[in-house]
Amino acid sequence: MFHHIRPIFPRQLVFSIPKRTFHRSPIAMAAGIVDTIKHDHREIESYYNQILKASNPDEQTRYQNQFTWELARHSIAEELVVYPAIERYITGGDKLADKDRQEHQKVKEQLKAFQNMTPADPEFLPTVKALMSDLAQHIKEEEAEDLPQLEAALSQEDSESYAKSFARTKIFVPSRSHPSAPDKPPFETAVGLMTAPIDHVADLFRKWPHNTTMPNPSTK
Repeated sequence: MFHHIRPIFPRQLVFSIPKRTFHRSPIAMAAGIVDTIKHDHREIESYYNQILKASNPDEQTRYQNQFTWELARHSIAEELVVYPAIERYITGGDKLADKDRQEHQKVKEQLKAFQNMTPADPEFLPTVKALMSDLAQHIKEEEAEDLPQLEAALSQEDSESYAKSFARTKIFVPSRSHPSAPDKPPFETAVGLMTAPIDHVADLFRKWPHNTTMPNPSTK
């Protein structure tokens, strides 16, 4: 009796839907190292703006910790992964990387001072504003000069590989600023591996935006 039942949908509609699922889109392509770095820059800028816009000291503290956490890890990961790549692939890369390290050092010193302040400190906002002023100039130069050259020198495969290495490195490095530590591997790596666990344990007791515990470094 069932062989008399007609299909609910026309034949052409049934087959037209799955055809659209096989189109490949460049959006699905894994992020390269340059896009990964720029994404970090935008997050750091966003956390800074949240500090300025915070409506109370508790909120300021939460975004202060988030800002510090992201900037400290980003800076060290750049020094361990990105700057050696600049030295390797870009003509005159040694000078570019050294210049970037010097700029990082100044920011690290400012971040060290800021991370130990409370919103009640009269220098709280002036310190982070001065830090961000220097960092914004560094980001501008890095995105205009260093990163375009690095992107042009790397294949897509190599760029994606560096992006993955950068993300993995951020998991294991310190999450607070330690300006007296070396800024080149292998010594920076060794000091970082010793310092990171101390920072990560302390992070468990800090306040974070929208969270009761520290962020997951494997997702940032």
